[in-house]
Amino acid sequence: MSNVIKELEQRGYIEQVTDLENLKKYISDKKIPFYIGIDPTADSLHIGHYVSLMVAAYMQRAGHTPIILVGGGTAQIGDPSGKTDMRKMLTKEDLDKNINGIKKQIEKFVSFEGENAAKIVNNADWLSDLKYIEFMKEIGTKFSVNRMLAAECYKNRLETGLTFFEMGYMLLQSYDFLHLYETEGVRLEMGGNDQWSNIIGGVELVRKLGHDDAYGLTFKLLTTREGKKMGKTEKGALWLDAEKTSPYEFYQYWRNIDDQEVRNVMMLLTFIPADEVIKLTSVEGAEMNNAKKIAAYEITKLVHGEEEAKKAEEAAEALFGKGVSSENMPTTKIEADSTIVEAIVLAGFAQSKGQAKTLVQQGGITLDDEKITDISFKITADMLDKEPVLRKGKKGFCKLTK
Repeated sequence: MSNVIKELEQRGYIEQVTDLENLKKYISDKKIPFYIGIDPTADSLHIGHYVSLMVAAYMQRAGHTPIILVGGGTAQIGDPSGKTDMRKMLTKEDLDKNINGIKKQIEKFVSFEGENAAKIVNNADWLSDLKYIEFMKEIGTKFSVNRMLAAECYKNRLETGLTFFEMGYMLLQSYDFLHLYETEGVRLEMGGNDQWSNIIGGVELVRKLGHDDAYGLTFKLLTTREGKKMGKTEKGALWLDAEKTSPYEFYQYWRNIDDQEVRNVMMLLTFIPADEVIKLTSVEGAEMNNAKKIAAYEITKLVHGEEEAKKAEEAAEALFGKGVSSENMPTTKIEADSTIVEAIVLAGFAQSKGQAKTLVQQGGITLDDEKITDISFKITADMLDKEPVLRKGKKGFCKLTK
């Protein structure tokens, strides 16, 4: 069996590993169950979950078995990592709805059939019945408070206030690894680099209880060349749910990334062989547009299916090549005689009327082919009958309807 860790290294996924050389040896001739965790805080996954699902897909293709842990238990606390405030507590009804929503999206990345079929587990099934005294006696005694407070996930919260409720998150996530080690044969936990402290906690817990074959691995977060997380748009997060982010908007996001980001995106978010990615992205200037089109198409196809990817591609080509004509374009309903400023805000091109006015005054807004420079410009009923296209610069566009 080829060692998938080498492939993950080559594609740039791996950030940190608890014991890299021994992990490579361990899985070079073994098919092991591994797990990644997802807290169901919304009824859809967003682009921040994408990398972890791709890693799971590559692992499964190499013969290993994905265990996708949906944190119905831990989501009721909320991971304090990277947060400045305590997360809003969700009801059981909210959690059940969210879990059902994200299960459908996970199925697009990993297979739930075959010899190494993926499996979804919910940690509420074992965390909800824990008895506090017994848990703290068995698990809590294995953790040093001093070491926990030095971890990044807690250290950043000490100034704003860290509740004991949240502090228990690491213990519960660590217990998840132990539980899956004992019940599913899991030997490897993987997650984003912001989960490093929690993952180390799980590995050390398993090892303290007498097992030497537990490993942890984190992968790089998807970031821009400036180091900011990718997947943020003017309308908010880039969701994998077509109702929250349309396939067209999703496609356009990847079509418009910076040239310097294309290789990393293709390596982390597609199944295109690494040598082909290098070849496609070893160009400059206008030639990079072909790589962007391929990246946008492949990513959209994986999330929304081939038919939607083709529609998005055709819509983009129609808009940029032969004039505007596409029912697949993002659409915003507005009332007749709304001002251009109101339309800009409703379309998500600005977060406030002040920002919208600035866009108009700087010449960044057009309606069909006409540049709009008057902030009091009104969009009449006759205009709306023709469903004009509102554009922001070269990359933002939205069809206006009644």
